[in-house]
Amino acid sequence: MNNCTIFTDLYQNLLSKNEKLSLVGLGYVGMPIAVAFAKKIDVIGYDLNEKKIEQYKNGIDPTLEVGDDAIRNTTVEFTSDEARLKEAKFHIVAVPTPINGDHTPDLAPVEGASKILGRNLTKGSVVVFESTVYPGVTEDVCVPILEKESGLKCGVDFKIGYSPERINPGDKVHRLETIVKIVSGMDDETLDIVAKVYELVVEAGVHRAESIKVAEAAKVIENSQRDINIAFMNELSIIFNRMGIDTKAVLEAAGTKWNFLKFTPGLVGGHCIGVDPYYLTYKAEMLGYHSQIILAGRRVNNNMGKYVAENVVKSLISAGKNVKDAKVAILGFTFKENCPDTRNTRVIDIIDELKEYSITPIVADSQADIEDARRIYGIEFADMSEIKDMDAVVLAVAHNEFKNLTIEDVDGFFGCGKKVLLDIKGLFERKLYENAGYTYWRL
Repeated sequence: MNNCTIFTDLYQNLLSKNEKLSLVGLGYVGMPIAVAFAKKIDVIGYDLNEKKIEQYKNGIDPTLEVGDDAIRNTTVEFTSDEARLKEAKFHIVAVPTPINGDHTPDLAPVEGASKILGRNLTKGSVVVFESTVYPGVTEDVCVPILEKESGLKCGVDFKIGYSPERINPGDKVHRLETIVKIVSGMDDETLDIVAKVYELVVEAGVHRAESIKVAEAAKVIENSQRDINIAFMNELSIIFNRMGIDTKAVLEAAGTKWNFLKFTPGLVGGHCIGVDPYYLTYKAEMLGYHSQIILAGRRVNNNMGKYVAENVVKSLISAGKNVKDAKVAILGFTFKENCPDTRNTRVIDIIDELKEYSITPIVADSQADIEDARRIYGIEFADMSEIKDMDAVVLAVAHNEFKNLTIEDVDGFFGCGKKVLLDIKGLFERKLYENAGYTYWRL
C-alpha cells in the first residue's frame, strides 16, 4: 500500500464511521470540540483526569461551555483509558500550555499528551495540535516525542497539522462553530484532510495557513495584541485617575470615532491573554531579540491587582476607616465573567496585596469552580448572605448576577460609616453612588 492511500481515504472513512476521531484533553477547549464533532462522526474523548471523565459520563458539564443536556445527549465515548486512542485515526490534542513561575513556557502538558498519544498511535493517523505554543513547538518538540513513543515515522506513517483553538470560555456568541478556524498541515495532502474535517463543524469556514509555523504564530499574536491594547487602557486608567478624570467617560467619548479600538482597562488573567505573550517573547529571546512592547504591556497588566489593592487602602483612608483588619469583600474570583474558570485569575493579586496591609478579604463567587479555587489558591468562598457590615466592597468580575445588583442590594453589604465601593469593571453608574454618599472608585 502506498503512502497516498493510507491518508487519502481518511476523511471518507471518518464520514462513513469506519474510522474515529479522538480528542486528547477534555477541558474548556477540547470538550466542546468533541461534542461538536460527535454530531457528525464517531468520537473518543480522552482525558487522564478520571474524576472529570466520570462527571461527563454522568451528564455533568463542569465547564458550563455546552451544558449538562448536551453532555447527556452526546455520543462522545468518554474515557480515561489511553489504549482507546488506538481506535482512532484522526487525533486532536487540546491540552493547556501554561507558564512557569519565571514566565517561561511550561510545555509539560503538551509533551505529556504527545507521549500518551505516541504510545497509542497507529499507521495512517493524522495528529492535529490545538494548544497555543510558540512557532516550532509542533514540529520540533511534539513530532520527535510522537516518533519515539510510537516507533513510527512522521510524514510516512503518520502526519501532523496545527489548528489553534479560538474558543472563548463563557462566550455563547463566539463559539467553535461561529469562529473562522485556522488550519495547517505538514504538506498539501495533510492540509486538505485537516481543512475538510474541521469544515464538518465550523460553520464560519476555515483559513488555510501556508505552514504550521504560520498558524502557530497567528495564534500567539492574537492574544498578544489584546494584551498590549488592554495594557494601554490600564496605563491610561492610572494616568486619568491621577488627573481626577473618569476613564470610562474618556473612552466613551473617544469611542465615537469610527476607528477607535474599544478596549477597556481591567485585570488580565486566564489561560490565554496573560500567558501567550510569554511564549512569543521566550522564542524571541532564544533568537537573540529582547521584546520591548510585548513585555512592557505584560508588566503593566501584571501590576494591576496590586494597583487595585492600593486603591482599596487609599479609599478606606479617605473614608475615615481603619485599614488594619478592615472588613473587605471581593465579589468575583474567576478570570472572566460568567465562567467557572479560575486559572491564572489576577483577582488573587488583589487578595495577596491586601494581606500585606493586614486585610483578609472574604470572597464570594457562585460561578467559580470551588475545588480549583481551594486546590490552587487556598480560597474558600463565602455565601453572598455573609457579605454584611463591610467597610469596603470590591466588585472584581462582571458576572451577570453582579450586574443585576441594585443600589439597595449594595447598601446591604455595608455597616456603619461611609461606604467604599471599588467597581473594577465599571458596572454601576458612578454618579448614582457618589450622590448616595459612597466613596466610589473604578479603573
